Amino acid sequence: MKEQAARKVVLMRAIETADTKHEILSEDDRWYASRSARELANWQAAEGKSAPALDQFLEQRAELVMKRLSERTPAFATFLHRRPLMPAIAVILPILGFLAGAGLDRIGNPHRVDLLSAPLLLILAWNLLVYLALIVWSLVPSKKTGWASPQLLRRLAVGAKALPRKLPAALAGGLTNYLVEWPQLSSKLTRLRLARTVHLAAATFALGAIASLYARGLLNEYAAGWESTFLDAQQVHALLSVLFAPALAVFPLQGFTLADVQALRFVQEPSPAGGARWVHLYAATLLLIVVLPRLVLAIVAGLRARRIAHTFPLDLGQPYFRLLADRIGVSGPAVLRVIPYSFTVDEARHKGLAAVAAQVLGDQAQLMLRPSSPYGEEAKEALRDARLDDQDVAVTAVLFNLSATPERENHGAFLDYLLRNTPRGIAVLVDESSLVERGAGQAGFDARVEERIALWREFCRYHQVAATVVDLLQPDKHPLALGSGLNVSRAP
Repeated sequence: MKEQAARKVVLMRAIETADTKHEILSEDDRWYASRSARELANWQAAEGKSAPALDQFLEQRAELVMKRLSERTPAFATFLHRRPLMPAIAVILPILGFLAGAGLDRIGNPHRVDLLSAPLLLILAWNLLVYLALIVWSLVPSKKTGWASPQLLRRLAVGAKALPRKLPAALAGGLTNYLVEWPQLSSKLTRLRLARTVHLAAATFALGAIASLYARGLLNEYAAGWESTFLDAQQVHALLSVLFAPALAVFPLQGFTLADVQALRFVQEPSPAGGARWVHLYAATLLLIVVLPRLVLAIVAGLRARRIAHTFPLDLGQPYFRLLADRIGVSGPAVLRVIPYSFTVDEARHKGLAAVAAQVLGDQAQLMLRPSSPYGEEAKEALRDARLDDQDVAVTAVLFNLSATPERENHGAFLDYLLRNTPRGIAVLVDESSLVERGAGQAGFDARVEERIALWREFCRYHQVAATVVDLLQPDKHPLALGSGLNVSRAP
């Protein structure tokens, strides 16, 4: 699926899952969009003599949903015309870089070339430092994936956070979810585009400095020389020999000797002879050390971004997509895998889990109930035979008992292991049925249940997952929305 299609699909999902009461999209609206998109997907499949493609179905359905909402809510149509900042930044920043580099119209003096030019030496030193940082970054393991902050990436991906006025509450909630979800899903793509832009800006900055050197050389006669309080001619010669070594090795430029450097010291009125030689050396050095490497880095980042944009990694195995896939017959029944922790699931609660699966994944959903993991046993050992990356499983849910007290070293360690090793993420079910059975009718019992639920939710939030409370003996007590009732959390 391409990036623009994925953007529409994610927006459609955010709106539909927020509109739980069908206030802005009726059941007829959703069915009409699904039917029309299915017919088109089947027609395209027949033309290509292949099976219906889920990504095409989802894209067509998203366009129909967006069109229907735009007709009903002009403010939503305004939102759809909003553009992210990244395309504009990708054009403006390199142009500003060139202008800034060209603005270096004084290199010590507009009529001389300083062999120890601070601006040009800083450009070279900064870029070498950046290359070193990139090498270290690639070799040192880190949870962070880039220098850009999440706030910056969000602005680049979706623009301003503010929503248009006069939006229905459900639609405003869906758009708010989209403004949070899409920057997270596209963060890698945005980082690559930002890296490409920054590398291009650095290259154009150096090109601007080179253009400035040659442009002023056409109208002014440069006098070459150097001056320093702490460096002598031999030290300056050694420094310049290292600095200009790449340019002298690649280009047929005139070199220099220690005597040349000694003669160019600004102790008297400098001679105008020899300025062009140093302009060529500095220009070639900037080209080799700054412009070409930065262009290569920009091309690499651009190619990686293009590959992601053409095959956007949107997980179509999530419950919402699996339900829609069933409507065009491109997938089998969705599977809910439940992993109980220190929890014995009897026959009645087994039926309750099946009802939860049907609520979340549809009537054709299948339940995969694993044996209960013993209390205190390491998760790696308890789950040694579990295929946590099984693509046939739509949702993996951990089942806890509300009557148990959550412990970081046991329940928390179990959650952390699953979160790290389940590619599609995990959901957490906390069953209150046992606690309700034991305490029903007691004074103040409802308050104790709420306190226990708050404890579990806070505990799960600490471990970066969301808890969903269920009653497996009365599944309808806490109904879950079809396709979005379970909060699936993924490793950061």
